[in-house]
Amino acid sequence: MQKINKKEFGQIADGSRIHLYILTNQNGVEAGISNYGATLVSLHVPDRNGRFADVVLGYDCLHGYVDDKAYFGATIGRYANRIAGGRFSLDGMTYTVAQNNGKNHLHGGVHGFNKVVWNTEHVSNHKTSALRLNYLSKDGEEGYPGNLAVQVIYTLTGHDELRIDYTATTDQETVINLTNHAYFNLAGQGAGDILGHELILHADRFTPVDATLIPTGELRGVQGTPFDFRQATAIGARIHETHGETDRQLLFGKGYDHNWVFNHGGKSNISLAAEVYEPESGRVLEVLTTEPGIQFYSGNFLDGTARGKAGHTYNRRDGFCLETQHFPDSPNHPEFPSAVLRPGERYSSTTIYKFSVR
Repeated sequence: MQKINKKEFGQIADGSRIHLYILTNQNGVEAGISNYGATLVSLHVPDRNGRFADVVLGYDCLHGYVDDKAYFGATIGRYANRIAGGRFSLDGMTYTVAQNNGKNHLHGGVHGFNKVVWNTEHVSNHKTSALRLNYLSKDGEEGYPGNLAVQVIYTLTGHDELRIDYTATTDQETVINLTNHAYFNLAGQGAGDILGHELILHADRFTPVDATLIPTGELRGVQGTPFDFRQATAIGARIHETHGETDRQLLFGKGYDHNWVFNHGGKSNISLAAEVYEPESGRVLEVLTTEPGIQFYSGNFLDGTARGKAGHTYNRRDGFCLETQHFPDSPNHPEFPSAVLRPGERYSSTTIYKFSVR
């Protein structure tokens, strides 16, 4: 039976009461969503023996998310990933946004979508459990132009899929790139590193970066490099190969922290982008999306300072992210798929995280 339950999750400094919404399907799969940051707080799925575990990193209480700097489970906007120098131009106007990642802009700025309270509405039916979240990002917020009306719908289906649908409209030309920043560990959060997880990325190319993780503009082939995940490969198999020119990319990211370019050519239809298998539990994660790229991040900057669920500390590479997206710094790269949204247009993006066992 599909259902959704609401419970108190705490209160933030301005007095806003925050809630946690638990979506459950007939198989017992549960997804916990908070209206603070439209955040994926928990995701309980079974292993090959039917034992359930929470497979996303995060916190037991609201306070952790208020203080969080790792973006655990957060909805990211207005612009996910980096914008070089905190600057971009639209229609002859230059806009300045926060330089909150060295000299660059990261994940929407100092007070991005992950730090705001979203309005919520249940939209469940007998086949699915779903939660709609809405937020109006006002003109000038974090330096971005235009009043942007954003909607995110989380849907848990009877096929053990967590579907995320993003839509947005604007009254002024702006840029937009929304994603979810969940850190996964298919052995269960707090179970150790993810280097033994086997990954497939359906991508022949990736976007190499400079030392500040800004794309150079090149679309480089993965053939013969540690970035070739076209066949199932353990995440840790080549993560330390830093001797070649392409392999220097692993030095820049301190591991994998790069955007892969999907082979579907940027078409709007949803397609399989990535697959992950964890041998001990047998859990499988498939990622399907309408987006042209994905940021695979191997948790390189987790440093043990974040005390997560059940008292676990999250150390380097204890979780991985698969952030479906337009490419980093697209506003400054006209050769990349456009991230511009104009009045009268509708931004639309879908990502599905599908779970099974092997």
